[in-house]
Parts: sequence; structure tokens; C-alpha cells
Amino acid sequence: MKQEFERFNMSTPPERTKWYLRPLTLMLSLPDVIKHKNILHREGTENLKPPFVLLCNHNAFMDFKVATKAIFPSRANYVVAIDGFIGREKLLRDVGCICKRKFTSDPTLIRQLMRTIKNGDIAIIYPEARYSLCGTTAVLPESLGKLCKLLRVPVAVLICHGHHINSPFWNLHDRGVKPTEADYKLLFTKEELANASVSEINQKIVDAFQYDDFAWQKEKGIRITYKGRAEGLHKVLYQCASCKKEYQMTSEGTILSCKACGKKWEMTELGELRTLEGETEFSHIPDWYEWERENVRKEVAEGTYSTGELPVRVDSLPNAKRFIRLGEGTLLHDMNGFTVRGTDVDGDPFEMVKSVSSLYSCHIEYEYLGKFGDCVDLNTLKDTWYIYPDPEKCEFAVTKMALATEELFFAHKRGEL
Repeated sequence: MKQEFERFNMSTPPERTKWYLRPLTLMLSLPDVIKHKNILHREGTENLKPPFVLLCNHNAFMDFKVATKAIFPSRANYVVAIDGFIGREKLLRDVGCICKRKFTSDPTLIRQLMRTIKNGDIAIIYPEARYSLCGTTAVLPESLGKLCKLLRVPVAVLICHGHHINSPFWNLHDRGVKPTEADYKLLFTKEELANASVSEINQKIVDAFQYDDFAWQKEKGIRITYKGRAEGLHKVLYQCASCKKEYQMTSEGTILSCKACGKKWEMTELGELRTLEGETEFSHIPDWYEWERENVRKEVAEGTYSTGELPVRVDSLPNAKRFIRLGEGTLLHDMNGFTVRGTDVDGDPFEMVKSVSSLYSCHIEYEYLGKFGDCVDLNTLKDTWYIYPDPEKCEFAVTKMALATEELFFAHKRGEL
């Protein structure tokens, strides 16, 4: 592309939240928090004062609103992906947001977080770096322990329950779930952190991040009467549990079904699956998802995993102003990682290669912004590409690509690749 676009300035120091915006952020957050009757459980955080690190799980936009309630009136800087800044960069900077390109190793972010702590504020991080696909823990980066050690302040966690079943990533309709809950817990005092090893810190964080929204829903007996509660679930459950065919699942209303074998499952008001005829392979949605992961793991172990070359369109996000159509091309995800190649609107070639070792996970979207389709986004430190396979020309599931990215990385770490 001959035209060079301005790049987002990642090195601009984080803003301390403007004094007049602090009560405004609470006012904007409280209506939803109150609507869903959020219950905040504090454990060791009753008298916690900044500076400290707050690690939060990520299931829906409601997570930010509960975090605002939990820390008020303290100041914080939030790590936010660059697409969150589109068209509102000044506002997000003013309320304390720090920009990050997903799944990149960025030393600039470390400096920004150190500045936050030096300012005496709270560094709020969503280490899963994406909405959970089925209301369970996503992969956490191994660098978390080192980061906490480096910042040398107390570490707390905020684990929200109910946000996924209220507004799942695969169908954002608000189901009116109430009450939701959140556990606001101190993991390490400054002294405990200093005495813990990086591996001990990582393990304690991983343990604290174990959650399952569908199990929570069943335990609490929360019924969801929304008539479209299963719509979009096939994006996550892309492989039929009965005939094992991939990319043939569909959903409508409360029914999940396979176009290949015709089997149907009802999603009950308690969030469980129940077959209309025959055996129910998985009543618990996360169990089906983990079965898909096991199948991807087998492909990786056998060295056969590959999407083949998929026709795609690619949009670039060099800054926070707008997406720019880069061009058409192909996406290949296989045992070597991601390879995206194509020709831009000026007829010049473009390419992005992300090796297996460079990505422990990846970010995907379902029907991005309700109109652009399913995509995977890949990042460098200077650009973000949203890559949309053409559903009319190929069969695919971005969920499988996300699972494969993780399983390829795990295999690499075990020395199997």
C-alpha cells in the first residue's frame, strides 16, 4: 500500500483519570450493575489501597463496570485493545486507558504499567486478552508472574460470575441475569509477592482464575427464558458431537442442530443441552468445547492440522481512527502457524507470518460488529489485521483456529514440534 498511515502512539504516557470523569465513570457503570443486582464479595481487599495490580477475568463489557464499582473512588489505568479506541481515543485516554495490540510482547506496555504504579494508581489488566468463548477460563500468559514481580505491589483479582450467561460472546443479547456476582480477592501482599517465586505467583493466579459460568448458573438455579438463547452457539460448538462432522452446526431459537446428520439439542433455561432424540453426548457446554479441543490436540500430535488456504479479505487498523481495507488474499493456519498473503488495493503484495512459538493464543470475533463476519485478528507492534475468511467460498471455524493456536503452542513448549 503506497499510502503510509499514521500509527497509534503507544508510548504516550498513561493519563491519570481526570477528576471530573471519576464520578462520571461510576454513574455510567452503576445502572447496569444495579440492574443485574451485582453482589461484590470482598476477601482481603476491604482496606486495600493503591498502588496495586488488579487482574480481572473477561466475559463481557459488564466486567469493566463491576471493576469501576469495586475500586471507586481510586484512580486506575486499564489495559485495552486498540479496537476499543476506535473513534474515541481522547475519551479513553482521559479515563485512563492504555492501548495494547493483542498477543504481542510489548516492552512499552511494561513501562506504561510501571508509570501507573509510580503514580500511585491501580493497574487493571485483563490477562485472558479476549472474551471467554464459553464462560470458562481462557489461557493466561506465563509472563504474568514476572510482571507482578517487576511491579512490586500487592496483587488482587476480580473474578465475575454470570456475565457470560447474561451476554455470551457468541450472542450479545442481554438476558437480564440477576443477581450476578464478583469475587474481589487479595492474592499477594507486597511482602508475600517478594517472597514468592515466579512459578508460585503464576500458579496462584491460575488457581484464582478457575471459573465456569454455566456451572455457576446451574448451581444458582438461574433460569434464562430468552427465546433465542441458543442462537450463535454453533460458532463455539462447530463440530457435531454425534456424527463428528465439522462446520455443519447451526442454531436457531433454543435449538442447536447438525446439518449433516440432523441431530438436534435443546438449550434449556438452566443453560444445559438436552438432545431431542437419542443420547445427550454433552449436557454441559464447556465439556463439548473441551472435547473439540481434544480433537484439535490429536490433529496437532499427528501433524495433520491445517485449514488449507482460505480466501480472505484483510482490514488493517494502524491507528484508532478507522479500519482500512488492505486487500484480498489467503490465510493458511497449519503446523507452522499463521501465514497471510495477498495483494493490497494498490496492487502491491502484503504478508504476515506468525510462527507457532510467537502466539500462545489468538483473538477471534464472531460476526464482528454485527455485520462484518467471523474473523481472526493478528498483530504486530505497529499494526492489527482483521482477517475474514469468505464463508461462501470455504468452510472454516475461527474457534478451531483459536484452539489450534493454543494447542500448537503447548506442543511447541513440550518440545513436540
